[in-house]
Amino acid sequence: MGLDTLERELIEAICTTCNLQDVETTSIKADDPLIGPESALGIDSLDALEIVVMVQKDYGVRIESENTSRIVLQSAASLASHIRKYSPYDLDHGE
Repeated sequence: MGLDTLERELIEAICTTCNLQDVETTSIKADDPLIGPESALGIDSLDALEIVVMVQKDYGVRIESENTSRIVLQSAASLASHIRKYSPYDLDHGE
């Protein structure tokens, strides 16, 4: 599955936010796991919290509960979908 603009932007922002300098962002696909043992990123729970804060700051979207964050942070695709659904901003990113 190819990446749309928002998904690519999110992957780059996640790598920056979590200080993942050794990760080649172009190798990450939209449905690749962001967190957990299957993830190539090695993101832990503190990184996940930083991602939640970044999403709220940059996109105006709150991720309220731990259960919601587990679902939303599964992949760049799921995170992008959540942001598109709840962002107060006009996200004119192509799909």
